[in-house]
Amino acid sequence: MKKIACLFFFFLSLQLMVAQTSTVYLVFFTDKNANQYSINYPSGYLSEKAIIRRTKQNIPITTSDLPVNSTYVDAVKKIGVTVISKSKWLNAITVASQDINKIDAIRALFFVKEIKIITTTTTSKFSNKIELESKTMPAPPERSDIIPVGTALDYGQSYKQANQIGVDCFHNLNYQGQGMIIAELDAGFYKVDSLPAFDSLRKNNQLLGTYDFVTGGTKVFEDHTHGMNTLSCMVGNLPGRLVGTAPKASYWLLRTEEGATESLQEEINWLMGAEFADSVGADVINSSLGYSIFDNAADNHSYSDLDGNTTIITKAADMAASKGIFVVSSAGNSGGPPWYKITAPADADSILTVGAVDSVGVVATFSSRGLTSDGRIKPNVVARGVQAVCASQFGGVWKQSGTSFSSPITAGAVACLWQAHPGLTNMQILNAIQQSASQYTMPDSIQGYGIPNFCIANMLLSGIDVHKMNEEEKLNVFPNPFKNNFDIIFYSDKKQIIQFALYDISGRCLFNEKETMVSANSYTRFNSTDSETLASGIYLLRLVTPSKVYYKKLVKE
Repeated sequence: MKKIACLFFFFLSLQLMVAQTSTVYLVFFTDKNANQYSINYPSGYLSEKAIIRRTKQNIPITTSDLPVNSTYVDAVKKIGVTVISKSKWLNAITVASQDINKIDAIRALFFVKEIKIITTTTTSKFSNKIELESKTMPAPPERSDIIPVGTALDYGQSYKQANQIGVDCFHNLNYQGQGMIIAELDAGFYKVDSLPAFDSLRKNNQLLGTYDFVTGGTKVFEDHTHGMNTLSCMVGNLPGRLVGTAPKASYWLLRTEEGATESLQEEINWLMGAEFADSVGADVINSSLGYSIFDNAADNHSYSDLDGNTTIITKAADMAASKGIFVVSSAGNSGGPPWYKITAPADADSILTVGAVDSVGVVATFSSRGLTSDGRIKPNVVARGVQAVCASQFGGVWKQSGTSFSSPITAGAVACLWQAHPGLTNMQILNAIQQSASQYTMPDSIQGYGIPNFCIANMLLSGIDVHKMNEEEKLNVFPNPFKNNFDIIFYSDKKQIIQFALYDISGRCLFNEKETMVSANSYTRFNSTDSETLASGIYLLRLVTPSKVYYKKLVKE
């Protein structure tokens, strides 16, 4: 671990200094021949956790895992340029120089495949770019959500954003991210080392470490508030006000974004952050960042670039996924003119891209649209990104809007789902999430497959195919037997009105819910609200539709 860390520190410490005085170039090598490391002995360059992740998912160690050839790097250094960073995934290094003749000399080396210029800037015409994507709303009251009795966590107003995607049912089963590692790549994590929303993160040793890929070193708590806000959607813990979707996971906080500028260097930073996350064994990456338009217009991406194979950051996201990491990315906040479309790396084909909806499931106007330029469905899913509850830099909570928030809300739920099914691959988890979503059978370019339901995803991964249910399987209760509360899940193949009631074994009706309209080819989830007061025993759930009555036996332990 120390060996891995030192490799980053040495090169990152140079980055800010040289970026302001020299031009930065990305130098690609042709091969990794005569490498001092071997794919047969990965412990020399990967952590134990990174190796275990690959082994669990039957992912082989390949040459893309090997560090770049040190002999090639030394030869480049001798020409008189500064080496800033090394990327094993791209088999490339970044160098800085003011002398174009030296770059030409590097280009002439037999092992150099290609050289690209990387624009860096110190001032930006997008000086408030992150703020534009994170619209602050007035702070909410201390409490307002009606939370079912027996719910494991005291969410306060954050209950709706957890319940909307069904992650609260995992929390009730004590799947809260324990043992999972999430790497957050963002613009800074202002006061995470002192704000009360992160007391549990610090006290329970869930913060594994920090790195700053922008300026070097480990100081990330004095920079932008954006990463702090988004992080709180996963691990924030202010009972009665805010509880994140993975409150017991462990975290690496990696700063890859310079909030004041927009340049291709930030995509390189993201690449380095993702490689680092891989090397330290992260299970999940959350990235609430996206790139399309830069300070230097010559670097701007075009819609045709969003094909899953072109931009540096998209290649990095897909490479991370190929190493077994579950990558979650915001779709972007460019749903209006002039861009409209998703932003890189949201076009990556092996990651979960998340758009934004409000509390009742209406898509946000700012949420970036798909499809990708090669015709794939993006975003994959949507979650709460309009007035999402998150921590503020003043010590309390407030509401902010942007796909920056729907992404971590979903990423935390991913960690809980994977915790419950540790033997599965990242792609199996991703497919189940898509299949659980509200418009899985009719995806579009605005919401993708719709709002995911992680309770349904759990059923799918447990062998229950909700999309091929016979009549008797359309009504389900989870968990059953139950201890406190339970969730009722009903799959409807038509638009219709339904109503359910609960009876004890004597036939006495204990509660009778009001009629509810459900959509065609979708599932509906109901939370029990009074079940904690029930005595242990057997109960009968009755659900009535215009054409059929369904029954399900329940057992309270």
